[in-house]
Amino acid sequence: MPLRLPPLSSLRFFEAAGRHLSFKLAAAELNVTPSAVSHGIVGLERALGVELFVREPRKLSLTAEGADYLPYVAEALSLIAIGTQRLPHHRGRRAITVSCAPTFASRWLLPRLHRFGERWPTIGVTVDTSRRQVGFPVDGFDFAIRMSRAAAPGADWTRLFGERLVPVCSPHWRERLAGEGLDLRRAALIHVIPASEDWQAWLERTGTEGVDLGGGLRVDTIQMGFEAAAAGLGIALGRRPLVDQDLAAGTLVEAGLPEIEAETAYWLVGAEGAERRPDLLGFRRWLLGEVEASRPDTAAPGRRAARGLKNG
Repeated sequence: MPLRLPPLSSLRFFEAAGRHLSFKLAAAELNVTPSAVSHGIVGLERALGVELFVREPRKLSLTAEGADYLPYVAEALSLIAIGTQRLPHHRGRRAITVSCAPTFASRWLLPRLHRFGERWPTIGVTVDTSRRQVGFPVDGFDFAIRMSRAAAPGADWTRLFGERLVPVCSPHWRERLAGEGLDLRRAALIHVIPASEDWQAWLERTGTEGVDLGGGLRVDTIQMGFEAAAAGLGIALGRRPLVDQDLAAGTLVEAGLPEIEAETAYWLVGAEGAERRPDLLGFRRWLLGEVEASRPDTAAPGRRAARGLKNG
């Protein structure tokens, strides 16, 4: 007698909710309502005869049975996704999907994408800048570009480039600071909340003491931090190469403080075995070529001007 399997949709709901420990986040990821996720998981629990989640007013956690079941479901969904991708002449994927931070997308990736389109005119690219974890290949993403100190297990990681952290402000702010004498203890600092390295890291690495990090403006994207600094709201930590176009345009200037090398770097992350698809292999090679061409120490002067951040 063949084994009866639970509905695939319920298993998708369970895998996403178990990964996020949130019906709301699972619903946003799968583009359904939280109620649909909740009802689907209740149906799955009834079919299995076990409870998979402990539901508390403001907390969702896996039961022992749910925690044991989750890796099996996640691996099964991954195998289905990989098998589907490897089918010859598979038409289900219309675009290469890339997850990355919004500032990286707008300042580094998007200005260069036209060159990928010129080389691969029949392949579309979808760029997702939402802040969510990416599970390969279950979530439907081909690549993610992430900030990290080192590669993590479970996927294929390739280092792209690091950042240099340099305090920046508007030209007017620098004139004012120069007149008053630069003292970070009296300066308004602009903090980027999600950044893995921000003012705390800069202060520690430069040995600067006596600066109160409790005040200042707080924003939730690097882009907004740059814009706030350009608007004269304080000093932000510029992140090279992302801030280079602002420095070249003169909307931001260096504040006259030390520049440091960040400990984190940008990494290209993909599912293992992605090189079996020619389009993904082509995108990977193109991206690494763009990284190499953008390095100041490797690009020829003419090529560097044509391929620089300012001109895309």
